[in-house]
Amino acid sequence: MPTIEIIIFLLVVLVVFSAIVERLKIPQSIMLVVAGLVIGFTPQLPDVDLKPDTVFLIFLPPLLFTASWKLSWHDVKAEKGAVISLSTGLVFFTTIAIAAVAHYFIPGFSWQLGFILGAVISPPDAMAATSITKGLNLNKRVVTILEGESLLNDASALVAYRYAILSMVTGGFIFWKASLQFIWIASGGLAIGVLIGWLLLWALRRIKDNVTLEVALTLLTPYSAYLLAEHFHMSGVLSVVAAGLFVSFRSPEAFSFQTRIQTSSFWNTIEFLLNGFVFILIGMQLPGIISNIEKKSLLDALGYGLLITAVAIVVRILWVFPGAYIPVWLSKKGLRDTRKIDWRYVTVISWTGMRGVVSLAAALAIPLALNNGDDFPQRNMILFITFCVIFFTLVVQGLSLPFLIKLLNISNDDSRQVDEEKKVRRMLALQVVAFIDGQLNTKDNDDRVIRRLRNKYTARVKLAGGVHAAVEGAQENQTSVTDLYVQYANVQKALLDFERALLVDMHKEDAASSTILKKLQDELDIEESRLTVQLNRVV
Repeated sequence: MPTIEIIIFLLVVLVVFSAIVERLKIPQSIMLVVAGLVIGFTPQLPDVDLKPDTVFLIFLPPLLFTASWKLSWHDVKAEKGAVISLSTGLVFFTTIAIAAVAHYFIPGFSWQLGFILGAVISPPDAMAATSITKGLNLNKRVVTILEGESLLNDASALVAYRYAILSMVTGGFIFWKASLQFIWIASGGLAIGVLIGWLLLWALRRIKDNVTLEVALTLLTPYSAYLLAEHFHMSGVLSVVAAGLFVSFRSPEAFSFQTRIQTSSFWNTIEFLLNGFVFILIGMQLPGIISNIEKKSLLDALGYGLLITAVAIVVRILWVFPGAYIPVWLSKKGLRDTRKIDWRYVTVISWTGMRGVVSLAAALAIPLALNNGDDFPQRNMILFITFCVIFFTLVVQGLSLPFLIKLLNISNDDSRQVDEEKKVRRMLALQVVAFIDGQLNTKDNDDRVIRRLRNKYTARVKLAGGVHAAVEGAQENQTSVTDLYVQYANVQKALLDFERALLVDMHKEDAASSTILKKLQDELDIEESRLTVQLNRVV
């Protein structure tokens, strides 16, 4: 089957199964991996080999970029201790633990092969974490830690992987050089990412009224960050993450509202397509992997896969709980502050360690032969075990996570965030009222316009909680401000529907061109989006 037909076929599968997922409330990643398995084992359907270069160049940069862009830099900074502990300490701890178990329990695994397997399996996957935790109503702090960890841990794991492969292929490895190299690779990648992010924002400030070009530049950013870092032998992964976080931090001042609206829609679509393709392709790899395992040893290989999966899960639990409490015990505040740590959230973090496409791509990238020409030992076994870990962590942990959250009676109690939002909304509205009274209330502006604007923002102050002296004199009515707001928004939405119908009729009668139709429809859609957000907040 030609490549374009395969892509269209997989796109149809992605759309259909995504629609099914919405009804069944099953994490999309799990459903798509299963779909990939079905496709892979169906003889009449195409076989697609997942190439490491495809993952590391085509899929990984945009997915990491959009995930880091959506992540708040302030939130990551607030949880930097937990994020660094999980993304570096846990990665190396997992690598060592898996290496030891593989060496002592899997025949033919040297320490070097064990370290390769450990480095491949150690990083939980950013796409898997985002997909599994979406819609689970988790605490914002927990989500920040999980997403921050999964974005940064790839760099640690890939550096360990690189040196494990080097040690196996050449037979040489110097620990202190590897440690210094890790610091150099990581810091260099971060610096290049910040540079690329700064260049993007610099370019956006000089582009006016060309939203399409601005969106296209955001697409080039992750690829530029990744390729430039890899060219200088730095961490392309960290470079992309740094660029995303930098752009996220500075975008409010650099992007116009039109660019933000279109960029958000564009990247949501890109994320949906690439994420979906990745998980389908993961499932489709199993038949090819199994074909390289002898039938008599397949059952043993499955047992080894379950063993390493159990090790990966247990090691994470053993790291997370002490990592949450020991730093507090050692602090000056001592045992008193441990009461502030909710063990239920610690439990969720310890159970959320799903592996994904980065691990599979790293396993596929293992060389076929050593420098002396011999076949790379245990390559097929490493591939099979890696797939087992990916599948069982996605399915077992992914499907059990909602039940665990329900069992622990976890709810998203973000009351502090709600209070902060109300405070910010109230302050903004008060400042606008003051601006209206001070600078807009002049002879150049009609009194009716000023009164209407002032009443609008006065209502917003009240909706946000509390009345300020500047608006205490506002006229009261027997109808509550909330009811008035709902009535106002509903009437506005009805008028928008009427305008749309009129616009379509005018287009049919050739009284409005297609260009005018598109432009005015977009304006009406943006206005309705704003009114919908207001209604959802008020009702």
